This record gives sequence, C-alpha cells and structure tokens, in this order.
Amino acid sequence: MSEYKRLANKVVIVTGGAQGLGEALAERFYKEGATLVIADLNYEQAELVAARFENAMAVKVDVTDYDQCEAMAKAAYEKYGRIDCLVANAAILISNAIEDMTPGQFSKVVAVNLCGYFNSCKAVVPFMRKNGGGVICQINSKSGKKGSSKNCAYASSKFGGIGLTQSLALELATDNIRVNSICPGNMLDSPLWVNSLYEQYARNQNTTKEAIREKYINQVPMKRGCSYDDVANACVFMLSDESSYMTGQAINVTGGQQM
Repeated sequence: MSEYKRLANKVVIVTGGAQGLGEALAERFYKEGATLVIADLNYEQAELVAARFENAMAVKVDVTDYDQCEAMAKAAYEKYGRIDCLVANAAILISNAIEDMTPGQFSKVVAVNLCGYFNSCKAVVPFMRKNGGGVICQINSKSGKKGSSKNCAYASSKFGGIGLTQSLALELATDNIRVNSICPGNMLDSPLWVNSLYEQYARNQNTTKEAIREKYINQVPMKRGCSYDDVANACVFMLSDESSYMTGQAINVTGGQQM
C-alpha cells in the first residue's frame, strides 16, 4: 500500500458494515484514510468493528426503516460535520423455487436490498448537498444483470437496484453527487457461501455442496471466485476522485462471467 491515501478526509458510511464483505470494505477504506460510520442491524458487532479503527463510529440501523436511516445520517453528520460517501452494502438472500418462495420471503428480500438502498440514499443526499457533492456506491451483484434460477427475489431486487442507481445518477448529477453500482461475482469462500448458500443451493438443486462449488467455479472464465479484495479495489476507485467522471454505472467484478 502506497503512502497516498485515496479516501483521506472522506467520511464514509457503510451499511451492513459489521460483518462479511461490509467489514472487509470498512477495513480497506480505513487503510485508504477514510473516517468510518459502521452501520448495521447488529449494533454490538458494529461497535466491535468500529473500535478497531481510530476514526470510526457505530450506528444501529435497519435499512428497511427510513426513520432509522435518517437517524443514521444525522448521527454521522453531527459527529463529523459531513458525509462524503455512502456504501449501500446491506443485503440479504433467500433462495427458493417459485413454488416454495413465499410472498413474505420475496417482499423481505426486496425490502432490504432495494427499499433499503433507496432509504439509505434518501437519508444521505441532503447532507451531501450541504457538502457540495458526494458519492454513493451500491454493492449490487452479477444477478443484477442476469436472471438467476430459483433466486427470483434476489435477482429482482438487484435489477431494481441498478435502475435506482441510474435514475439517481441522472437526478443528482448537477448536485455533484455520483451514484454507481458494483456487481461482484460469487464470493465462493466468504462466510455467506460457506455457512449458508452452498447448503441452500444444494438443497434447491438436489445435489451436494461440493458439486455446487464446482459448478460455480466452472462458470467463471478465470476459474476462481470473487474475493473481498476484488470488490474493495473497485469500490475504493469508485469512491475516490479518480472516478470523478463516472456516474450511473454498474461495474462488473466477475472474472469474465458477466460482460
């Protein structure tokens, strides 16, 4: 890591920042000089993550509740005097065939992944306008570009997220607020996959967890899963001034699986 810190003097909110990819992104942003707001439904874990960094605070937030998102943004602004970046990372995945997917499950995925993204954006935009600009970066998915069998709720929510990204990018461009999405491939070694998705997909596809892993590796031209570092590299670029002429984009980080 060079001495040049690309996020120096930037206040960055990370939703879903208490674990998994969100935690890894927060750690990378800190190394790049950011002041962090670790926002998560699991406040105790968010506090533990924030305590590792010199300039960080924890906030409890359920992104499906707009009032909580507004309180998150106000708390960040009151403590640090500005909000430069939002990384909308909070998301859930419930995988089922349509005959097994309940309306409640479908609505829950959309509520977190799409409505939660909207709520987070709506909450921070007034404060970014006070700054004279800002950057919003949604962690989307390759499933936001291509349908996913027996994964209709997640793909629908992510397709909608790209529509929201493009729409807000158009609306907010004259406010100097850039809005982009990053679309990672399958993070096959992450806790989400190891602790949950291999089992879900094996059950839905009537096969083994080992066969699921082999299937998804073989779908990637570069023959490996997406790593946290792969996503962090793209996200730091999108938050930094190096991408100052980019807005409304949905950037694939998929090892060639999605082009």
